[in-house]
Amino acid sequence: MLQAAVACGAVAGMGVFIAVRQLAPTTPDLTAAVRRMTAPPSRVDEPEPGSAPSRSALTTVGLDARLGRFLHERIGDHPAARIPRRDLAVLQLTPQAWLGQKAVLALVGLAFPSLMVAGLALVGAHLPVVIPVAASLALALALWFVPDVEVRTRAATARGEFARAVTAYIDLTALERAGGTGTTQSLENAAQVGGSWVFQRIRESLHRSRFSGSAPWQSLSDLSEELGVPELADLADIMRLSGEEGVAVYDNLRARSRGMRTALLAREHARANADSERMVVPVALLGLLFLCLLAFPALMRVL
Repeated sequence: MLQAAVACGAVAGMGVFIAVRQLAPTTPDLTAAVRRMTAPPSRVDEPEPGSAPSRSALTTVGLDARLGRFLHERIGDHPAARIPRRDLAVLQLTPQAWLGQKAVLALVGLAFPSLMVAGLALVGAHLPVVIPVAASLALALALWFVPDVEVRTRAATARGEFARAVTAYIDLTALERAGGTGTTQSLENAAQVGGSWVFQRIRESLHRSRFSGSAPWQSLSDLSEELGVPELADLADIMRLSGEEGVAVYDNLRARSRGMRTALLAREHARANADSERMVVPVALLGLLFLCLLAFPALMRVL
């Protein structure tokens, strides 16, 4: 009962502390307020089905958003934070949302074992204090890294989709150039054809370059660096030759598109072969289990 009382008191004390902390007047941090006011707006609305790389549930409001802002203001620029900015940029997530999700999951990991021990204590089962403490720390540490794995996996899938869409974008740009359209106009016209989230990101980048007065290929190169998609940088380099030196790039664009498709196909084949190799062990174990089931009756008669 002592452990249950301690756990209930800790939970109640945490609730009182959070309530007092939110209700008590505090002095605002002017530096953080100015940074939030001058930061570019981030899109957090839910996309239409198939229009974006399935945004994660990391972008939420409430406790996780506040914790994310708190952590980002203190450790966001520290090298030890290791914020995957490229992965987050591909998924259109903010570092604050990512850090907030990590903090919430870690708090859940800290509280869950204590609640379990309190529930066991109510039915008469008592465990040493070391067990819930170790379980809380281990579970909190494990849940802290769950958003890392999720973001990395989703970003890899989104980059693959981006690369496949870029091959189509290169072909469309080549057709525009073959029709006599200018370099800048061919990039913009080709971006207007597709309706996926990839073409939407490219259109936004080209619109920013038009309003800022910079070259569109430089904008595409910056977007490639931001998202970690080298295929888009190849297109930007080819179009830079066309825009700055007047080189005919139709054949170069078509050759680059074919090369990218070949590379993507080889990557898919390698992934399929790896999946097939991983299936060998489960199939072998299933066959061994079937043989054991067949031999079990005869073995029992012999014994």
